[in-house]
Amino acid sequence: MDRGIDSRFESGGATNIRESPEQPDRREGDRYRSVCRIARVSRSDDMGLWRVRNISDKGMMLAADVDLAGGEAVEIALSESTVISGQIVWADKGRCGIAFDQPIDAAAVLAALAQEQQAEGYRALRLPIEIEALVLFRNDARPIDLVDISQSGAGFVYDSKLDTGTEIDLLLPGDDQKRPALVRWSKGNRGGLWFRRPLDRTELESVARFRS
Repeated sequence: MDRGIDSRFESGGATNIRESPEQPDRREGDRYRSVCRIARVSRSDDMGLWRVRNISDKGMMLAADVDLAGGEAVEIALSESTVISGQIVWADKGRCGIAFDQPIDAAAVLAALAQEQQAEGYRALRLPIEIEALVLFRNDARPIDLVDISQSGAGFVYDSKLDTGTEIDLLLPGDDQKRPALVRWSKGNRGGLWFRRPLDRTELESVARFRS
């Protein structure tokens, strides 16, 4: 059963998260539209790619297996040009409800997002990061600074030039799995990597894990 958004919280001390109660019949503007897309969710101390389960004019439901706090403010980017601010009002079993700070026209937003995806030059959402990974060669391993990351690739800064087309293995912080990658473009000491096997979205639900 889909859960709606409830702005009420349990009383006492700190704000708590609880399951939202069953919702009454919704008005036209409150109807939830089931969607399956990725959003970049920014919080006070973290950022990640979460899955959108449904959306209405007043809120949405997201899926992510991360620790959440009731009343926490979030900024949700559905694309680089469509960003919505809101607040977490409930969380349960890897899902959470968001109440928007201001109502939106959900149908119009979804239509605009569909057009963006079909436009030439469209890029999937990336997470800006500042982490040091390792680039692995046959007999050597050297640090490489990643400046952004997505499921399909990453932007980097390197202390020497990596030629376009170079094949490398990448080792992310706190990870023991080699990630085969190809240098897709290179200019000076900056460039972009394409992952031969895309990262699972769940690996990018929180960039804080890379910092630790």
